[in-house]
Amino acid sequence: MSLFRSRFLSIPSLFMRYHSHSPRPFSHEAVNAVSSFHNMLSMRPAPPITQFNNILGSLVRMNHYPTAVSLSQQLELKGIAPDIATLTILINCFCHLGRMNYAFSVLGKILKRAYQPDTTALTTLMKGLCLNGEIRSAINFHDDVKAKGFQFQVDRVSVTYRFLINELCEVGETGAALQLLRQIEEEHTDVQMYNTIIKSMCEDKCVSDAYDLYNEMLLKRISPDVFTYNTLIYGFCAGGQLRKAVGFFNVMKMENIKPDVSTFDPLIHALCKERKVKQANSVVAAMIKASVEPNVFIYNTLIDGYCLINQMTKARFLSHTMATRGVTPDVHTYNIMISWLCTSNMMDEAMSLFHYMDLKDIKPDAETYSILIEGWLNLPHYMHAINLLAEMCSNGIAYTSKLDAICNDYNFDDEIEKFMRYKETGGDADFLIASHIVLRNPSFKATGFGTYSLDW
Repeated sequence: MSLFRSRFLSIPSLFMRYHSHSPRPFSHEAVNAVSSFHNMLSMRPAPPITQFNNILGSLVRMNHYPTAVSLSQQLELKGIAPDIATLTILINCFCHLGRMNYAFSVLGKILKRAYQPDTTALTTLMKGLCLNGEIRSAINFHDDVKAKGFQFQVDRVSVTYRFLINELCEVGETGAALQLLRQIEEEHTDVQMYNTIIKSMCEDKCVSDAYDLYNEMLLKRISPDVFTYNTLIYGFCAGGQLRKAVGFFNVMKMENIKPDVSTFDPLIHALCKERKVKQANSVVAAMIKASVEPNVFIYNTLIDGYCLINQMTKARFLSHTMATRGVTPDVHTYNIMISWLCTSNMMDEAMSLFHYMDLKDIKPDAETYSILIEGWLNLPHYMHAINLLAEMCSNGIAYTSKLDAICNDYNFDDEIEKFMRYKETGGDADFLIASHIVLRNPSFKATGFGTYSLDW
């Protein structure tokens, strides 16, 4: 059924329930507008409807939508017929109030009075559907309007299409967004619409489709911007096509499009992932030469790259020298290095770096503790793991599902049995049994250790 008809409500109930929205505080200007409106209502003969519309429009610009609806109702009670402008103002109000059924009822009123719905009313309705999350209805309405030969407002249509395409991509309807783009008159398409769809395609791992859409932009003489190239570089890097990503970077330079951090980040990440840390450093050098300062994420990627090729000394050096460029290491910087030390069973060095964080006033997070606890359990040194778990809980850091999975990978039953035998000879295995309870009892993990400290 056409959306023109399916959304219409009966007119008598049209104004009844808009008061659910909290009223905005009234400014002096709004009070004067309402007062002027009431004064005009009492005049005989009544002023032209255009004067009432001016006041209603001013209230809408002040976001007093319920007040504008109420005053419109008073017009009709006084026998003053609204014109197309009045009804369009009402549509705008109901769209902002989230009352789309009422907005479409006003459209029905326009058609019933044989008015021609103007481009402003139709564009407002389509945007209202988008704002209220009714994306599919917005597309159906768009198709209905075009099929009936109506037009949308020229100066606002591009904004509305951009919004609609963005919403479609946000909910994973990239194909529908592309289909809508094909229906838009060429003069209303712009780089932002293409960028939104290209980004969505790259996120869906459809990089070849994104590349085709980029070529379509060029054919239509829509100039790609830095966001277009950044998105494609990210898409090709994520898809393991580093050579093509570098190609786009070179195109940017030829087109004199200034790169930013988002241009370099995926390139550096992809190079480090492929253990090409030397080349990644060259990209950082090019980045600095282009007056784009590396941020902490760039440095963390490089540090991770050095760790990946077992050059921990260079990773540590970079973590110290990044501060000279005004970038402070964060907890993730240290987590990267601690993780690689733990993976290499260099637990003493990992703990040393862990304590160095405290000297630098960088608080460890759940990830830091998870890495270290897993490292000690791998050796296995259960007592160190339990001490760290106790410290984590006493510091108010939440026990994570990842840490739960780590602990559940280890079977402490053999250790308990061994220490129980040891206790029969006079030893004290209570601490290990307590450790088992801590690691395996969800309620204990949830409440934490309180003020207890396990010093073994």
